[in-house]
Amino acid sequence: MPKDSSIKHVLLIGSGPIVIGQACEFDYSGSQASRSLREEGIKVTLINSNPATIMTDPVTADHVYLLPLEKKSIRKILAEHPDIDAVLPTMGGQTALNLAIDCDKAGIWKNANVRMIGVDIDAIDTAENREKFKALMEKIGVGVCKGDTATSMLQGKEIAQEIGFPLIIRASYTLGGAGGAFVEKAEDFEKLLAAGLQASPVHEVLIEQSILGWKEYELEVMRDNIGNMIVICSIENFDPMGVHTGDSITVAPAMTLPDTVYQRMRNYAITMMNSIGNFAGGCNVQFAVSPDNSEIIGIEINPRVSRSSALASKATGYPIAKVAAKLAIGYNLDELSNSITGTTSAYFEPSIDYVIVKIPRWNFDKFKGSDRRLGLSMKAVGEVMGIGRNFQEALQKACQSLEIKRNGLGADGKELKDQAQILYSLANPSWNRLFHVYDAFKLGISFRTIQDLTKIDKWFLKQIEELMHIEAEIEKYTIENIPYEVMDKAKKKGYADRQIAHLLDCLESDVFNKRYHEMGIKRVYKLVDTCAAEFEAQTPYYYSSFGEENESERSAKKKVVVLGSGPNRVGQGIEFDYSCVHGVLAAKECGYETIMINCNPETVSTDPDVADKLYFEPVFWEHIYEIILHEKPEGVIVQLGGQTALKLAEKLSKYGIKIIGTSFEALDLAEDRGLFSTLLKENNVPYPEFGTIHNTDEALELCKTIGFPLLVRPSYVLGGQGMKIVINEKELEEHVVNVLRDIPNNEILLDHFLEGAIEAEADAICDGENVYIIGIMQHIEPAGIHSGDSYAVLPPYNLGDLVIRQIETYTEKIALALKTVGLINIQFAIKNDKVYVIEANPRASRTVPFICKAYQEPYVNYAVKVMLGEKKVTDFTFKPVKKGYAIKEPVFSFHKFPNVNKELGPEMKSTGEAIYFIDDLMDDYFLKIYSERNIYLSR
Repeated sequence: MPKDSSIKHVLLIGSGPIVIGQACEFDYSGSQASRSLREEGIKVTLINSNPATIMTDPVTADHVYLLPLEKKSIRKILAEHPDIDAVLPTMGGQTALNLAIDCDKAGIWKNANVRMIGVDIDAIDTAENREKFKALMEKIGVGVCKGDTATSMLQGKEIAQEIGFPLIIRASYTLGGAGGAFVEKAEDFEKLLAAGLQASPVHEVLIEQSILGWKEYELEVMRDNIGNMIVICSIENFDPMGVHTGDSITVAPAMTLPDTVYQRMRNYAITMMNSIGNFAGGCNVQFAVSPDNSEIIGIEINPRVSRSSALASKATGYPIAKVAAKLAIGYNLDELSNSITGTTSAYFEPSIDYVIVKIPRWNFDKFKGSDRRLGLSMKAVGEVMGIGRNFQEALQKACQSLEIKRNGLGADGKELKDQAQILYSLANPSWNRLFHVYDAFKLGISFRTIQDLTKIDKWFLKQIEELMHIEAEIEKYTIENIPYEVMDKAKKKGYADRQIAHLLDCLESDVFNKRYHEMGIKRVYKLVDTCAAEFEAQTPYYYSSFGEENESERSAKKKVVVLGSGPNRVGQGIEFDYSCVHGVLAAKECGYETIMINCNPETVSTDPDVADKLYFEPVFWEHIYEIILHEKPEGVIVQLGGQTALKLAEKLSKYGIKIIGTSFEALDLAEDRGLFSTLLKENNVPYPEFGTIHNTDEALELCKTIGFPLLVRPSYVLGGQGMKIVINEKELEEHVVNVLRDIPNNEILLDHFLEGAIEAEADAICDGENVYIIGIMQHIEPAGIHSGDSYAVLPPYNLGDLVIRQIETYTEKIALALKTVGLINIQFAIKNDKVYVIEANPRASRTVPFICKAYQEPYVNYAVKVMLGEKKVTDFTFKPVKKGYAIKEPVFSFHKFPNVNKELGPEMKSTGEAIYFIDDLMDDYFLKIYSERNIYLSR
């Protein structure tokens, strides 16, 4: 069936701010869906409250509404666009689905003559309602856990008595497993049952038998309107049942699934999808398989795009959201082509000849006192993906992508040697259990004990155990006499030069020179082509490995590399991906071939359609260096990818690779507090009194000069990591010891803390000669709360002309003194009408997308053209749309860590943000948040 020609204008609902459990995978899905609909000549109006995303950018849709995701906003949009005839809610996660259902119940769609496409309410209701889902599975012959639903404490206790312990509580209609729990003992049941009933918006929970330790699998499936179905990807969880899939290490394709079991699972998935309702699009189906007898149990079905569909899209190259959007408007699978090959049908099942490993990224260090054990409620804030020719290579590459100061899995001297700690970690999974499995083998703990405690499949454990043998072999040699075969094997198993250098006791550069120049062991680049190389791929999407054929051909065009921002984490999120994507688009406009390097499967920057060439690789030195040696670009853009990209600037500079925009020396000067303060002094710019120290003795001496309270902060960190306000010598000594334990050999800054000061920040574009301030924001919370955790108001709401003039003058002075070429963010503290400079970051900041959206101007595009030397600041005609005030609202995920107090200080804790517009300062919303500005300030 061709597309439904009656659909002319679609409303697309986004997923709102980034929270744990619902991240930027929906920015990717929504952006892709919007592009897909517009290709068909359909007008797209989009609603989302998140200013940091590409999805809410004018490049994505015909009309973008940055409004709260609530019924009132939907009514406003439908009143302004009466020609909207359909709504697509499956691209915005649980938030979008819940809003669509609320609007349906309120009769909003019916009254506006708008129909829901891509899903039907019955399908959602069946999938989300635990009791209906269970009854349906029993009816169609798919195994389910023994259990029942409860809507009261009394019902819950009766069900528990019938099933017996251990059991599982799952809350209905929640996000990221919220409200779910394992209950081992009867005495814990009442408290966990009450929490589950509370967490469910319909106050309903499913109580069922525990299948802890069973193997977990997911199938990502596509279905069209007439029931054609294909399996895009099988995904196997490395972690057994008991860990939320968002917190599990996952592997594609499934590694330990016998074909007979896979075929049964596939048949079940098709039966399940056919039975839940008539919908067209992507669907994720989860199963548990008994390791003893291969019994299969259906866990859940999500009839929408999900975190797993973003992963499956990047894993296979099959654009799930793009195809799902076309299915939603009537097309069938056999009528669409696969955009990677351009010749095969979208009804052609992907086949992959490589291995994908996804590892989640956590931020427990930001939530002191949190329960670090992983369970039914998701706690990861981001994820990375490694692609390799074998499992071990993909695993090592994923570990190298995490940015947790590890060089891969093992071979970096950081292993845990305490047997009791290791055994506890194996039995109680947390963020570092993978590393402790390696440590257990290294320590000599038996294979049987490791398997008994973790329940991880023996095949995976054998793969990790084999790494011990490879390392023992490498350690027999020196850099001078290591044989070609041993070096080649190590590289094919994913070992980084740094890991091999650790085992050979030499420098990373020695290993690189030996294997690259002397032995000729160089990376080759392979295409992600959806079809195991059976058909030629049209999309240049590559990963590296070691072997014979290199499929990445270098063109004669002038090229620029954009370094991505790696995994999402607290302090560095989707706003940097926004900047990277705009960097790519701007460089394309200037005639450059654009090359993107990133390892985050959730993002728009890793959509193969964005850059001219995508290298899905760790943002890790040797991977980047070899791509640069292969591609020979004009230079590398580092100031768009946050701290991830920025910290590679020194290496690039040392190796003579051109940094496009602000030089490494200027970037470094801004990070080095001593040099930066000298620069401020020379330019007559006030700053709080400060000093730098390297140990506790120096700290205790310096505090006598500067005086308390003090802001203690390490150099070269992200999101205020390790920052704290201290008020006496005892606190100062304790904190300096803690910082040096976590970040050894770091230079620590002690600033006199300006208590009660107002905080403000400015973003600007500079071309080395001219400066244009794109926005000045005033924080609602007092100084002392990290800027990422503060409500920020654009323009300032009560700074006088004298203060504004000082901010403007100092911004211009600093931007020019640092020889900034591109973007710069400067933060200020204001006390008694005197402006002090706290810090300067000559790079894209968290606030840049917020200002772009509020003032409706493409500032990143302008800044990149300045960085490339194509334009001067004076070449642009700036016309910001200034009406009322825009407020950047921080969003937190404290509900995931119930034991943690919601205290805010110099270290950032928010996971996302929303934008809220007001006409004047008497707005109720502003008055409320202004009255609460001091509540959460702590140290």
